[in-house]
Amino acid sequence: MRTVLALMSRNRKLFFKDKGMLFTSMITPVILIVLYATFLAKVYRNSFTAAIHDMITISDKLINGTVAAQLTASLMAVSCITVTFCVNLTMVQDKANGTRKDFNVSPVSRGKIYLGYFLSTVANSLMVNGLAFVLCLGYLFKMGWYMNAADVLWVLFDMILLVLFGSTLSSIISFPLTTQGQLSAVGTIVSAGYGFICGAYMPISNYGSGIQKALSYLPSTYATSLIKNHMLHGIRDTLDCNPVFHGNVVSVNQMIGIMMGSIAVFGIIYYFVTLLPDVEGGR
Repeated sequence: MRTVLALMSRNRKLFFKDKGMLFTSMITPVILIVLYATFLAKVYRNSFTAAIHDMITISDKLINGTVAAQLTASLMAVSCITVTFCVNLTMVQDKANGTRKDFNVSPVSRGKIYLGYFLSTVANSLMVNGLAFVLCLGYLFKMGWYMNAADVLWVLFDMILLVLFGSTLSSIISFPLTTQGQLSAVGTIVSAGYGFICGAYMPISNYGSGIQKALSYLPSTYATSLIKNHMLHGIRDTLDCNPVFHGNVVSVNQMIGIMMGSIAVFGIIYYFVTLLPDVEGGR
């Protein structure tokens, strides 16, 4: 275990040493906050007010707070996944610059090497997303705070689940890549597309029935819904707080189970993937 921790520490130091990678990882959530607040706030507000009966009067502070919470939930749902692809660049860099060849002739096993990559990805992603969450809480406080301590703790728990999910997924996808350009291309595709398929950019309830059914099979749908439930107390169906699978509403506990099961499955896949020979001819 000491070897794994040493590798994890080494990968984390490389992440902080590479100012470009660190800046890219940390600026991504900030850009998302600005874009969400600028372009999506009005869409979410209109969606929320349209679902309110004309006879019901709700204060602007509550509406603004709800919109801010939905924006925060959507941002964190995307950021927790996409940031892991930026952070996981160390694995690809080691292949690109030949460092992995030195590792491959060392007495350190492949399993420990890849576990070190994974743990450093989790740790660094939690740090970046934790900072993003603090910024989001500040935005929420300004717009209309209504969360209690339990809500914040639940959202932090959701973040850990999403980062673990994103880290396993990015580790599997990053394994066969050998250049930074390849990972950058993959990261761009994930950043552009993930928000749509997870329901962060547009509520899944606004999609057609066929797309909704297809998305109900993806763990990302429940990852976004889970964090929305804890940010919004599951107040409205229009906010994707109550996803449906084959006509049955999926509960929060079931969503947590889906995420844990997905992490376990992807973790097992990652383990078996690491048993494959490296592209550059590792052992």
